[in-house]
Amino acid sequence: MASLFDQYEQAASFSSGYGSGKPVMPEVTTAGIINAKLEDDVPMFSKKRINFSPSHSITHMKVCSNKLVLGMRNKIRRMDLENPDNYDDIDLMKITGEKTKIYDLFLDRMGHHLLVSLVNPENDYPMENLYLFHSSKKVQHCSKMKGNIISAVAWNPQQTSDNMTGVMLVGTTKGFIYETEISSGDERPFFQSSPEQYFKQVFDVTNSTITSDTTDSKTVTGIVFHKVSQDNYFVLATTPSRLFQFLGNSIAGDPPILLNVFNQSKDLPESYIELPGKLQYSQLQLFYPNPKAIPVSFAWMTEPGVMFAHLKCNADSPQNLIGTNRKLLSYPEEKDHEKVPLSIILTEFHVLVLFHDRLKVICVLNEQLVFEDFFSETYGPLKGLIKDPEKGTIWVYSDMAIYKYKVYSEDRYVWEIYLDAKEYALANKYCKKDAVKIDKVLSKQADDLFKRSNFEESAVIYAQTYSSFEEIALKFLEVRKEKALRKFLLKKLESLKHQDKTQITMIVMWLLEIYLNELGVLRTAGRQSSQEFSNLQREFINLFRDPRIKECASNNRSAVYSLMSSHGDEFNLINFTNLMKDFEKVIQYNLQHKNYIAALKVLTEHSRPELFYQFSPALMQTNPKETVDAWISQDRKLNPALLIPALVHYDNKQDPRQSNEAIRYLEYCVDKMGVQDQAIHNYLLTLYARLNEKEKLMAYLQTQDEMNVPYDQKYALRVCSEVEGLEHACVHIYTTMGLYEEAVDLALKVDIDLGKQNACRPEDNDDLRKKLWLKIAKHVVKEKNDIKRAMEFLGECDLIKIEDILPFFPDFVTIDHFKDAICSSLQEYNQHIEGLKEEMEIATQSTEEIRAEIQTFRNKYFLVTAQEKCASCGYPIMGRSFYLFPCKHVFHSVCMIAEEKCASCGYPIMGRSFYLFPCKHVFHSVCMIAEVLPHLTPAKSTRVSEIQRQLANFVGQEDTASISSASLMNAAVSTKDRLNAELDDLVASECLYCGDIMIRSIDVPFLNMAEYTSILQSWE
Repeated sequence: MASLFDQYEQAASFSSGYGSGKPVMPEVTTAGIINAKLEDDVPMFSKKRINFSPSHSITHMKVCSNKLVLGMRNKIRRMDLENPDNYDDIDLMKITGEKTKIYDLFLDRMGHHLLVSLVNPENDYPMENLYLFHSSKKVQHCSKMKGNIISAVAWNPQQTSDNMTGVMLVGTTKGFIYETEISSGDERPFFQSSPEQYFKQVFDVTNSTITSDTTDSKTVTGIVFHKVSQDNYFVLATTPSRLFQFLGNSIAGDPPILLNVFNQSKDLPESYIELPGKLQYSQLQLFYPNPKAIPVSFAWMTEPGVMFAHLKCNADSPQNLIGTNRKLLSYPEEKDHEKVPLSIILTEFHVLVLFHDRLKVICVLNEQLVFEDFFSETYGPLKGLIKDPEKGTIWVYSDMAIYKYKVYSEDRYVWEIYLDAKEYALANKYCKKDAVKIDKVLSKQADDLFKRSNFEESAVIYAQTYSSFEEIALKFLEVRKEKALRKFLLKKLESLKHQDKTQITMIVMWLLEIYLNELGVLRTAGRQSSQEFSNLQREFINLFRDPRIKECASNNRSAVYSLMSSHGDEFNLINFTNLMKDFEKVIQYNLQHKNYIAALKVLTEHSRPELFYQFSPALMQTNPKETVDAWISQDRKLNPALLIPALVHYDNKQDPRQSNEAIRYLEYCVDKMGVQDQAIHNYLLTLYARLNEKEKLMAYLQTQDEMNVPYDQKYALRVCSEVEGLEHACVHIYTTMGLYEEAVDLALKVDIDLGKQNACRPEDNDDLRKKLWLKIAKHVVKEKNDIKRAMEFLGECDLIKIEDILPFFPDFVTIDHFKDAICSSLQEYNQHIEGLKEEMEIATQSTEEIRAEIQTFRNKYFLVTAQEKCASCGYPIMGRSFYLFPCKHVFHSVCMIAEEKCASCGYPIMGRSFYLFPCKHVFHSVCMIAEVLPHLTPAKSTRVSEIQRQLANFVGQEDTASISSASLMNAAVSTKDRLNAELDDLVASECLYCGDIMIRSIDVPFLNMAEYTSILQSWE
């Protein structure tokens, strides 16, 4: 529980400047985002008194890396803040043997090395300088520093060893700056008693040419150095009224190594800054972004105020080491308050100034007092303000109390300061992705640019804000800045999400309207060739490269078409349709404007078959040749059958070119592409017939395969018969249909030779061929009355005899014309009879020879010994029936039968009915039927099933028949034999492996592709 004094101090502290006096209420912004300002509830600087009661008044205090060192009267206390109950007390009286006073304490940033400067308490003369290592309780006297009061120490920032400080600088009250290096007892040579390795002067403020004649104290109040590059160092040193700047290269070799840095800059009058005053002390503080970094800014506390500036560590001269934007922060004035500061601490954006009874915080950006904290006099006056360089904690101490400050989000209001200063980039940076803050910054920046007439830049920034869309758009419309409005809409479009369909559609359509309107204005003014028009047109085309704009335009293409058409922008309309791949619109547009060649060009370039089918009828009527050329260029990409509607839209009387072009394309399909579609062939044949292209028609008919005619024969016959003069074509069609009699009948009406040609066509049917020739002979005799020519047919056809033609002759006709034919016929009959006689004699002789051979074989025998063994089982042949073959192989009857196996199932053939073929393949009856059945026609397959069913019924009848029904059984047996014979004819007419079935199935795959997946899975 806090004491009354702590509560009083907490109530006495208050914030001022930014953020003060504002109610903690949710803020509704133009963005529609509620800013609850949760971080404002936490104070930026919060104080807490440490529960510690010192035994004596605290005179000095240092904290580095959570290591605390307190200086009290004749005593020093060290403790680790992580373990505060474990501390060390060093009694100075025991070390010096007399009363002393601590002038100052100096602790390195890691808390390992402690320097204590002691003075006489009565006259402040120097007494001792002591060194204490963190792991040792033994205090060491710095004999080389004797006679000097140390007032400032610059520890080495690149310290690499815990036992050694490395090169360091020491400032004294006499104005001397020394270079030294301290090591603990373990690192020193045995004979060296002092912890200093060396102690050499590098600079004397009193002898410097830049020192004025004023009575200023020469005490070095602050010093710091850093290594900038490999050998380059900078040094800052302060006295109560001056700030010295040194920049130069170090010298490798014997110490002091930093002497050259001071020598290079000591005679330059520009290398120091002077702020005169009566205050006998000052303080130098630097800000480090992180403990290992080089400082970026510094603050110097003097009587006139606190100088703040940024450091330029990469400067080429000492006078450029401090930036030109330095400022002097004045101490806040108050009545009844002493204006003398005690100490300062520098953070990134604030300077904390400690007075005797209060702490004030000043912002370095706007020089405003932002926080003030009062302290009670209960624990004595305030003594000092320190900061842990490693941990960043801030400490305040008085005579009897220690306070710890916690800094929370000190940059929370920095964005507002930069915003008021119109430094928008920095303001945006420190918004820390807070949408409300960023919106305020961007809105003010855009307003500022708009007021300064930077409309295009303001448009881009307005689009990133949550300001009212309508309000911003109206602002640009009022000043008539279409280009800025375009940029605003484009940038706004980028910020929209994919699901904001309505907003995207509205902005896209508005953008299109703006572009089309500006292009139209330039086009009306005749400025199509200007650079402005070209740039605007290029922007408009590039607009559709945005995927979201392209998608939106595609979804609303009808509205876009209407918009472009209303502006009469033919060029962009065509470009847009090409971009959308909506070639149908392009072709329709060209057809409406009678630009047929352009429409054909679009069709040819994009090769979309559905567009050819859609627009070819119209193009065929206007440009048949070009249209057919386009079809031919597409080759097999087009389906000719779907182009027939375009081909039939022709008028032969008005424009015969169309028919000719149609024939040209159909001939290309048939001859070059090998199209077998019946519709194509039918239509080509129709055009040939209607246009009376006899030669082409006959050439077409004669080139077709009669076994696989591609056209409809009945349709072709009807078409050709309707046109006069196409009898030859009709005759050819009759022959392809196998109607030879009709073909010959029609041919005889045209040409007897044509009839003779067709009469010879049925080569495999002698009866029909003979009948056709007789038709011709009858026609010649009765219609032409040309007996001589009829007799010539006897030589042209070997099937016709004189006796076949005689019935056609008239009753009263002389035999002069066919006397030779009759004689020739009789002579042929005689020769035939003689040939038959010779064949009969040869057959009789062969029969006698066969009978003799059979008798000889009946009397032939072989001798079989008792030792003869069966060629199959290897046992003696005697004792069982056997077979002896002419080749002298001998088999037991049982072994002979058992050896034979079914060629299908592989089991022995005996025991079930079987089929044996001359090729020696043998099959079980059941196996044979199962193998042959899939290859039979449906009718035969049905018949086999019916026979099997009837045979099964006969088996049942045999089992139940009685002895008295013998006659019925005989009838049944005869029927069964007939069914078995029929079944044998159906399934066993030939060997399954050597007959036509095997030949027909040679191209059948082994696996059914429909069952391929299941078979493959069964193998896994």
